[in-house]
Amino acid sequence: MCDTCGCGQPGNTVTITKPGSSTHSHPGHEHHHHHDHDHDHDHHHHHHDQSVQAESKVLSVEQDVLSRNNLLAERNRGYFEAKGLFVLNLVSSPGAGKTTLLERTIRELKDKIVFSVIEGDQQTLRDADRIEAVGAAAVQINTGNGCHLDAEMINSAVKELRPPDQSVLMIENVGNLVCPALFDLGEAKKLVIISVTEGDDKPLKYPTMFQVSHICIINKTDLLPYVDFDMERCREYALKVNPDLVFFELSARSGEGMDDWYKWLQKQVERA
Repeated sequence: MCDTCGCGQPGNTVTITKPGSSTHSHPGHEHHHHHDHDHDHDHHHHHHDQSVQAESKVLSVEQDVLSRNNLLAERNRGYFEAKGLFVLNLVSSPGAGKTTLLERTIRELKDKIVFSVIEGDQQTLRDADRIEAVGAAAVQINTGNGCHLDAEMINSAVKELRPPDQSVLMIENVGNLVCPALFDLGEAKKLVIISVTEGDDKPLKYPTMFQVSHICIINKTDLLPYVDFDMERCREYALKVNPDLVFFELSARSGEGMDDWYKWLQKQVERA
C-alpha cells in the first residue's frame, strides 16, 4: 500500500488552508496534521524468516490504518447525512480535468445548487483559488508527500469550510488512481474521471479504482478526433471491472455532454 510510495512516512505534514489566507498573518486558518501511519519501512532481505515477519507486520499495520480510516469515514458520513450534504469524491490521474469539470459545473449550476469544495494536492493553492474565482467556497488540503486524502483530513477540512446544510460538497482528491481507491472519506459516491488523452485500457490497469467507484466520467471528448481512444472499448473494460458503473461522456472544456451530468447531479441533490 502507501508504505511503498512514501505518503505515510513519519513527519509528513498536512496543511489545510483557505484561499487568500496567510500562514503568518492568519495562523488560525491553517492546520498542521502529522499523519504518522506507522507504515513499516524495515527491509530485511538476508533471511527468509525475517522477510516473512516484516511482510506480516506491514500487512497488519496497513489493516490497522484502513480500519481507523473507515471508522472516521463513517463518522463523516453520519455528519454529512445529518446536514443534508451530498458529497462526491472525485478521483483521477493528474490532468484528467477534475478542476475544469468543477469550475464549469459550479459556474453553470450555482444559481440552483450551493457548492463547497475541498481541494487535495501535494502543494499550492492553485485549484482552491480557481474554485473560489467561479463562486464557491473552498479549502485546500496540501498533503506534502502524501498521494491521497483520508477521512481525518476531510474531517478537519469540513470544520474549516463549514458547508451549509442541504448543499453539495465536492472533494477533489489528489491526482492518483491507486491509493485514493483504498481510503473511504465518508462520501455518498466516488466519481472516477478519465480523459480520452489517456489509454482506453485504464480500467484494466487500475481495476480497484473502477471497482469502488459509482460514476465514470470520460472527459475531453472534444479531442476524440485527434487521439487514439476507443470509447466503446473503454466502457467495455470498465464494465468488466464494475458492471454497475454509470457513465457520462463529456467535455468540460467545450461543454458538450454536460447537460446529462447536470441533470444527474440535480436529481441526486433532490434525493439527499
